[in-house]
Amino acid sequence: MRLGIFVVPDATDADATVARVLAADRHGLDVVGVQDHPYQRRYLDTWTLLSFVAARTERVRLLTDVVNLPLRLPSVLAKSAASLDRLSGGRVELGVGAGAFWDGVAAMGGLRRTPKESVDALEEAIAILRGFWSGERSVTVAGEHYSVQGAKPGPTPAHPIGIWVGAYGPRMLRLTGRIGDGWLPSLGGSYLSREQVPAMQRAVDEGAEVAGRDPAEIERAANVMSLEGDPAGWPDQLARVVDGLGFSTVLVGLPDEEPLEVIRRLGEETAPRLRELL
Repeated sequence: MRLGIFVVPDATDADATVARVLAADRHGLDVVGVQDHPYQRRYLDTWTLLSFVAARTERVRLLTDVVNLPLRLPSVLAKSAASLDRLSGGRVELGVGAGAFWDGVAAMGGLRRTPKESVDALEEAIAILRGFWSGERSVTVAGEHYSVQGAKPGPTPAHPIGIWVGAYGPRMLRLTGRIGDGWLPSLGGSYLSREQVPAMQRAVDEGAEVAGRDPAEIERAANVMSLEGDPAGWPDQLARVVDGLGFSTVLVGLPDEEPLEVIRRLGEETAPRLRELL
């Protein structure tokens, strides 16, 4: 079980944003996820932020949660992720999504895609990512939305970078099981209710089984948008996410008030107690 935090790349107080990542590393949390919305004027660029904090941390894993694929060319994304993985000592994982907030994407020059087109494009992008990380000297993927012709990839990552898919719809869930390394939804708020999770877990499993894969090999990660009540009860809340819903990595959203104290409690108090419960 891995416990981490979900960070908003707030540019209005960049020092505070960086401090949250450094605190997660200092207090022993396992992973930091950073959302990616390039069209949001109040946000730092996610790749720039991850690169900056990678140089100032030692052990915490760094995750795009999730990368905005319509504004990130897959071949360049593959090189960026592999480069940062090498520079950070193998600490990068890649959360990917088919796309959202299409008005913002189109305003920045990206293509506005239909739901079907966006899932098709995601599958092509994953093929390119895997090709670029394969160690082959030349990669060709002929897709409708993304193509590379005899591209010369490199460098290879320092470790096998996981591709964790932010999936909610039936087709995306099956794709996650078929070709993804992990499933990465968000729980709470306007996102996914806990009652919806079991059926979605089964859809991921079915996609894996149809492809001849072992469903147990697929990471199950979740963004928990907030924790409730007294910190003494946080381990029990998270145990219900892990044990009850089947997630093995949990990233907690931070409150506006005293976020560094919340990070300290998560790392030093919640994580050890949670592991005892499990």
